Formats: sequence, C-alpha cells, structure tokens
Amino acid sequence: MRELGAALVTVMQDTGASVGMLYLVPPGRSALRLAVLSGIPLEFAAPWLRVAPGEPIPVADAVSQQRMVWLGDQEAMARHYPRPGLVLPYRFALAALPVSSGTTRWGGLVMMWPGSHPTELSESEAAAVRAGAERMAAVLDRAARAGRPLAPDRPPLVAHPRLPAPDSRQAAAALAFADRLPGGSCALDLDGRIAYVSATAADLLGAPVSRLLGTLPWEELPWLDHPTVEDRYRAAIVSREATAFTAVRPPDHRLRFHLYPDATGISVRITSEAAGDPAAGAEPEERRQEALSVPPPVATGRLGALYHLMHLAATLSEAAGVQDVVRQTAEQMAPALGAQALALLMAEDGRLRLAGGIGCPPELAETLYSIPVTADTPPVRVHTTGTPLFFQGHHELHAAFPHSGLPDLGAWAFLPLVASRRPVGSLVLAYERPRAFASGERAVLSSFAGLVAQAMDRARLYDAKQELARRLQAGLLPHRLPRLPGLDVAARYLPAAVGMGIGGDFYDVIRLGPSTAAVAIGDVQGHNVDAAALMGQVRTAVHAMAGAPPADVLARTNRLLVDLDPGLFTSCLYAELDLAGHRMCLATAGHPPPLCRRPDGTTDTLDVPPGLLLGIDAAAHYTSTETALPPGTVLALYTDGLVETPGTDPDEATGDLADQLSRSTSHDMDGLADALIRHAHRSAPRHDDVALVLLRTSDAPPGTAPVPVEDGSSVPREDGPSVPGEDGSSVPGEDAG
Repeated sequence: MRELGAALVTVMQDTGASVGMLYLVPPGRSALRLAVLSGIPLEFAAPWLRVAPGEPIPVADAVSQQRMVWLGDQEAMARHYPRPGLVLPYRFALAALPVSSGTTRWGGLVMMWPGSHPTELSESEAAAVRAGAERMAAVLDRAARAGRPLAPDRPPLVAHPRLPAPDSRQAAAALAFADRLPGGSCALDLDGRIAYVSATAADLLGAPVSRLLGTLPWEELPWLDHPTVEDRYRAAIVSREATAFTAVRPPDHRLRFHLYPDATGISVRITSEAAGDPAAGAEPEERRQEALSVPPPVATGRLGALYHLMHLAATLSEAAGVQDVVRQTAEQMAPALGAQALALLMAEDGRLRLAGGIGCPPELAETLYSIPVTADTPPVRVHTTGTPLFFQGHHELHAAFPHSGLPDLGAWAFLPLVASRRPVGSLVLAYERPRAFASGERAVLSSFAGLVAQAMDRARLYDAKQELARRLQAGLLPHRLPRLPGLDVAARYLPAAVGMGIGGDFYDVIRLGPSTAAVAIGDVQGHNVDAAALMGQVRTAVHAMAGAPPADVLARTNRLLVDLDPGLFTSCLYAELDLAGHRMCLATAGHPPPLCRRPDGTTDTLDVPPGLLLGIDAAAHYTSTETALPPGTVLALYTDGLVETPGTDPDEATGDLADQLSRSTSHDMDGLADALIRHAHRSAPRHDDVALVLLRTSDAPPGTAPVPVEDGSSVPREDGPSVPGEDGSSVPGEDAG
C-alpha cells in the first residue's frame, strides 16, 4: 500500500494537485473504499470513505462509465454533484478517473487543485494524471499476479508530502527569522495541529508554548472555538488560498490572523490590531475582502460536524431500504462525530433489536443485540421517554444504570429515534475516552438522530413496497423452466434500477412434446402495477395458445389484448423449436430479434420480419420465419433493457452484446447468462427491466431424461431462473423476480 501512497504523492507533484485520493474495490465487493489519502485531513474525507456504485459522486461516475470526470470550479461541482458541493463549499478544481488495467477495474483516482487553477485541465496535466493512474494500476496488477492483492485498510493510508529536513544551522536561522518578524508566527500541520509557535505568538494567544504545541487551536483556546475560525482553516486547506480573519481574545484583545497554506501545512501570522499591522496593506484586494471577524465565543457546534450533518441529510434523502439507511448512518456518523462505536437499534415486536453499527466490540454488540422494552437500560429509556442521555464517562453511566450490562468505555450518548412523533428506536454512540458534551454538540447529535429516524421510517415503507413488488413479480414469472433433452436453458430477470422494482418484462419456456418446445419473451410498456398485471395476462395467453404456428399465437394474443383495451402496448417474440429436426420457426411483434451464435462461433442477429406491437390493431398480420438449429447453436433472447440506455446507440450496444456472446466459449448457460448481465451493468447503468433467455441445442437423443454435465457425470438439471444479487449477478435455482 505504501507504494501506492508514493505513486499518489508523485502524481500530485507532477500535476500541481493539492489533494489526492485513491479508491479501491475490495475483493468480492462492488463499492469503492478510500485506500490512500494525501493533502487533506482524514476527517475531511469521512463522508466518502465508502462510495457505493451509482452514488452521485464524481469517482463513482468515473469508475462506472470508465471516463475522466472534470469539474473546473465550485459552481460546476454544485451543479453536477450537489451533495459534495454542500459539504465542501470552497474554491477548487477536481478530476476523477478510473484506475484499471485491461478488463480489470481496480478503483478510481480523485485529484484536486487549488481554487486558483484554470477552469480547464491542460493536456499535459491530463496526460500526467492518466499516467499516474496507469502506474497505480500496474502496481495493483503486479500484486495480484504475485498472489498478494492489495486491499484498502481501515482507516486508509494517509500519505502527506514530507517537510524538507534542514540541517541544524538552517533550522536555527529559520527560527531566528520567524522571531524577528513583526507579530507572532505559528505553523499548523495538515491536520490543523500546532507544529511550531513563536514566543511572541504564544504571548499574543495568552498561553505558553509548551501547552500549545501539538494541539488544535480551537480546542486549546476556547475563544477560537467558533465556526468562522474552522471555516477559514478548512478553506485554506481545500482551496490552498491565503485568507485572514480577526478574533477577540478575552477581554478585548483583537488579534489578526493571516493563513498561508501549501502542500505541507499552514503558516499563520498573528498581529495585534491595536498595534497595527504594517504588512496588511500589502495584501491583494481580493484577499483583504476575504478577511472575516470572529465574534465573541458562543455555544456552537463544530463546523465540521455541521457539514457532516448536511451531508448526511442529503445522503439519507437518497437512501432506499432500511439496510441502506443503517449503512449510511454507521459509515458517516461515527467518523464525523469521532465516536469509537455506533449502534442503531430498531423497535420490533416489543424489543429493541440491533439493526447495524460500526466499531462495536463483541460485548457491546451482544448486549445490544435484542433488548426487551421493559428493561431498565439507557437505550430503552431514551426510546420510551424520547429524551436523550449523555454520560461523560463510564462511572456516570454505571451510577445511573448499574445493571445495564454495557462495557467500560469512555463517554456515551443515547439518542431517541422519533419519526412523525412515534418512537422507532434508539441510537447509541460510544467514545474511547471520557468527554463533556457541550450544548451545541448535544443539539447536533439530536439533529443527527432526527434525520436518521425520518429516513428509517421512509425506508421501512420502501422495503414493504419492494417486498410486495418482489412477491408480485415472482408470482407472475415462471418459477421453473422445463428441461428437455437436446436443449440447455438459462434465464435471468432484473428489475429496473428505479421505481417499484416491478415491470412488464416476461419470458417463458414451454414443453410442447418429447422433442419440441416453445419460447416466448416480451416487454409490456411501463414499470408499474398495471404493466405487471398486463404482463401476466399476456404470458398466460401465450402459454395457452402455444402449439399453434408462431404467427397465429401472436395474432390471437393481439386480438385478446385489443379486446381488453389496457391502454398499454406489448412487444413479444415467440419461437417454436423442433429439437429432433434441428429447426426453429419464429415470429415477432415489435420485439428485438434474437442473437444466434453458430456452432463455428460466428454470431449475428436473426433476420425476422417485424410485426406490429400487440394491442394496437386487431387486424394486424404476423409472419413466421424458419431457420436451422444445428447442434451447438446458442440463441440469446432479450428485452431492450439489456442494450438500451440513455445516451448510447442501441445498435452499437447490440453489436457489443453479440461480440460478448461470440467470444464466450462456455457451454454452461447459467455462467454465460451471468457474464452477459455483468457486462451490461459494466457498460452503463440500467434504467429498464432486463429479461434474458439463453438456449443451447445439442444432439442428445430424444427421450434422454438426464442432462450431462461438464465433468462427465449425469445428473438431472432442474434449476430454474435466477434472481439478481447485490452486485447484479444471479443465484441459480431460485424463483425469478
């Protein structure tokens, strides 16, 4: 991983970038995880430690679409990606691009430039960034070939550029130089901690040098604990532009702070406004306009926490199911709030059950796994009363709840989850060390809990609708497909990525006799319950009329739909297979013709005369076409969701699918079906239902019940269609839908 860190720092130096982030896809996963970070504190990247496929984040688009995403300024970020633009409202330019070698997608690279960077990326910069991504891909490829694949650690590797190491004479001269300057001098590292402070600066700040070194200014000096101070620090780190502000040290000492950032940290010059600042007039006008005044300290929450609150609100507004809400909450809240552990408990059947969390030690997870709502424990107390509980240390917790069973950690926060005035659960935060909870922080934590509760309430409703849709879809599609000697079959159905997860795509394979079968595939217009209901009627009609010539099957089904007048149109392809005679007769009603891979490996689209969509004209005529089916022929029947996506040419996508089918040498139809589905998902995100039926003919004699498998044994093949997994793959043998 350190080799990747060195490569990231190198490409930043080659391009003048101020921030670099390398994301990798862990083995067996589909989401990106931050593996290496350089140029900003890890806290700034906390909302994006994990990026799910399809998430509205530049690196997710860069990886899924295999292209560079360029955002030349803050306005472009806010317009195209409002969620990160909300959390980082500063001036910078950003590029995101995939890290891949051949067909292997390792992850993505994010580079950020200072706010002064032009809005366009130069050719030399683009070439250097791509070269850096290629070097990182080569490192990953070598590690994988050596049997030591690199995976992201938790937390990710932080590889900041190192400060030059001067000799003792240079160091002494530099200190003397800083001391001779008017006012005080201070240096912050990239994490905001004081790495150097002059004696004059310490006097101005009102604290000894020994107490200031290694601390965060706004934590050690309460009068600097104000959002304006942290905002100026964050702006300097992200934008790499000088800025200034004025703060009041009690009782009435007005101090002027000038921040000058670079790749290794921030130089801070401190002067007393009462004594004047002779160098202030030398600042450019635009810099002086950025100077802000910090009012006297008030009870406020940390600015970073407030930004995380906004980011969580935006993220949860897009979260779908309960597990999505749980994952987003756990992965974003714990790092943002500095908590060691986070647990989300949901009320169910008279108990609080652990829905998910992060960082929970085994004894904590066991204690929170399932708690009766009659128990006297902090999670139950906040759930039943709606009042949060905060404990500065475990002694306070055990004094209030001696039989809670909670382990001895540092501080604790227990927050009620209330949605629409109904308690839905509890949120538990545990901290490694004792700490006090200021009123501002308590308000932020309560706001976090309120957002999570509302999102969880919506997610439960979403899950209920999705389960209803899944059951309806499963009931309308075939549970099993027949297996005939001389024919190997595989089928896949994936619902659309948007909507209720229910649509009008359908398929069927029908046994007509010992050596004859029919196959149908179609697509009803729409993605709703009406489309699904009509799909069930069409599939039933086709099944009932199977055995008639294909043209007659379509004509009769068409007349039935016209009589029903559903207001929706349907495409359909119907084919009858003579496995003994190695022939096929087929007809289409506005449906894409099948792809055919010949025994010699050549693949093309079958020429089938098009017919009118079903349900338009009762007098519509359909034409049957015959073609040879020699043993070893593979047919791919599909709906347009497999090849049509916004912004792509359907003909090119169909040709690409044909190439994938042609290059495959697999005789396993289930494996081939999964490969085609994965290829379609890699090429572009799907916004329509997908149905796919693969058929492979062989010269097995009629009447042979078992189907031979590749290892030479002979077993009955009863597996049916499949349902998609989380990564778009399918699990053979389960009910479709």
